[in-house]
Amino acid sequence: MSESAAHPATPALPVTFRPNRTRAVLLSVGTAMFATITAIALLLENLSPGERVSFVFTAALMASVLVLLSRPKVVADENGVTVVNLTTTRRLEWAQILRVNLRPGDPWVFLDLNDGTSLPVLGIQPGVAKARAIGDARALRALAETHGTGTNDH
Repeated sequence: MSESAAHPATPALPVTFRPNRTRAVLLSVGTAMFATITAIALLLENLSPGERVSFVFTAALMASVLVLLSRPKVVADENGVTVVNLTTTRRLEWAQILRVNLRPGDPWVFLDLNDGTSLPVLGIQPGVAKARAIGDARALRALAETHGTGTNDH
């Protein structure tokens, strides 16, 4: 492995990592689905007002699930990392991060922490944009090496 691949340039802080392509698809589909179901509810003449409301409520519920799925991100700044997953947000200091892992077959990055636990980081996932996820994982690893005290493996 070349020296530049082993030690990539550290990005300027603050930096946000998120699966933008996946997020765009989820938000677009959610918006289109909500608009379509709402239009159907309004256009069907034989629906009662309660049925129309239930159509719109169901559309809103389905769209909100897609918005929730588009939430993950990782924000790195001088003091540490904020990991935003589906329903949780966790703030970590750089010293808490021992290792940044994205192994072949992993659905997303995992952070090995100094308390012996591992934290999934859904904001960096190789599903749709694998090359970008690998680059983001390397950038986060470089930041952890620069700002933290841990060691980082591939």
